[in-house]
Amino acid sequence: MIFRQITHDDLGCASYLVGDSTAGVAVVVDPRFEIDIYLDLARYMNVRIEHILETHNHADHVSGHGRLAAATGATIHVHRLAEPEYDHEPFDDGWELAVGDLVIRALHTPGHRPEHTAFALIDGNRGPEPWALLSGDTLFVGDVARPDLAVDKSEGARGIFTSLQSILALPSECEVWPGHLGGSMCGGPGMDMKVSSTIGYERAHNPILSETDQDSFVEQSIAKLGPQPPNFQAIVALNRGPLLTSGVEPLPLTPRQVEVKQSEGALLVDVRTDRQFDDAHIPGALCITKLNAGFGSKLAWVADREQDIILVGRDDEDAREASKLATAVGIRRIAGFLHGGMTSWREEGRPVGRIERVTVDELHERLDADPELQILDVRAQGEWDAGHIPGSVHVPYHDVTEVPEAFDPARPIAAICGSGQRASLAASLLALHGAATVLHVTPFGVPAWGRAGYALDVEEASVAAAS
Repeated sequence: MIFRQITHDDLGCASYLVGDSTAGVAVVVDPRFEIDIYLDLARYMNVRIEHILETHNHADHVSGHGRLAAATGATIHVHRLAEPEYDHEPFDDGWELAVGDLVIRALHTPGHRPEHTAFALIDGNRGPEPWALLSGDTLFVGDVARPDLAVDKSEGARGIFTSLQSILALPSECEVWPGHLGGSMCGGPGMDMKVSSTIGYERAHNPILSETDQDSFVEQSIAKLGPQPPNFQAIVALNRGPLLTSGVEPLPLTPRQVEVKQSEGALLVDVRTDRQFDDAHIPGALCITKLNAGFGSKLAWVADREQDIILVGRDDEDAREASKLATAVGIRRIAGFLHGGMTSWREEGRPVGRIERVTVDELHERLDADPELQILDVRAQGEWDAGHIPGSVHVPYHDVTEVPEAFDPARPIAAICGSGQRASLAASLLALHGAATVLHVTPFGVPAWGRAGYALDVEEASVAAAS
């Protein structure tokens, strides 16, 4: 039997290639948009990819089912409630696909989406019980899926609760291989970076699975929901619509062309490290490094899908890689990249912007010297509630669409988060929207402020929850 997990580390997605080497046949489950790895694995293992299975219409990334079907001639299978516009073979609960001695059994598990289906894997050479479950977006390692991306959140949570009952009835030793790892927007804060688990371990140690009352389960599921991804409906539409078979090939642009396109309304996205950005960047560019996980998710939060985007990297390869990550979240209007990277801009003596970097201790000293220093906390609501710097203002980084009304744009504003990564994007957004002086607090952030013994305010709701 063949079994391979393929992760998309930027988005926290997992896909699978399974099959039977003796029969020479393989199946890909939830393929990502860049399909080369599946073709390479199939060639290496001397198998044919004959089937593509989708657990559901994905809302966080663009599927590669169209490209993979075009490349291999494979048949796409998805639950009939998905109702896609492309050619496919629909299935229902209990449907089975035999691939040599491997049997893949469909377990309809609605909740995350009405059509959602998990797949139990049965190895006929070893026994009749499922040895593994491709749980998709129902059960994760340490958490469960969010219920609000297709239906009313309460209805979705009740669906997930019911679906989990059938999943948890599988043998304790059955392995759990989820559709997402920690960092994905399709789950909650309890999601682990671990790539797999077992039914028995999750039953014993996944906190929300210990909740046997449906109403309490629903309440807990809804309470921890973060904001909905901004383009999830557009991604679902892409995944349900006519098959996408082409990627995006960005064009190299000269500094002059970049300048012209920016003046025409294009958004510049600098994908280098935040340190390189702070030291020198094209004025008006946003800082979203591709070297840390979450590039695509952050870009999807702040970019307009109908706006041209210009990528700026250390070199051309940087920008091309970033273009692939953008395409994976449905951002396809890539108007080009700065040929030669930021070096080419500097060599022509063109103007650059700079952002001052300050540590947590330096921020504390600055605040003592100037109590009117403005601090913008760009973390999530739960992080803010758990503790924030007195006098700071809270706006999550993806909601910084202007200089907050509480601030004087002529006075310095320090952007802070938990690690420094979200603060780098927020600092660039503040500069783009007209803040005269922006400080980027890095490395670390508010948690380090608390560890240093500096004062923190805590919201009453957070205190009550902790007690």
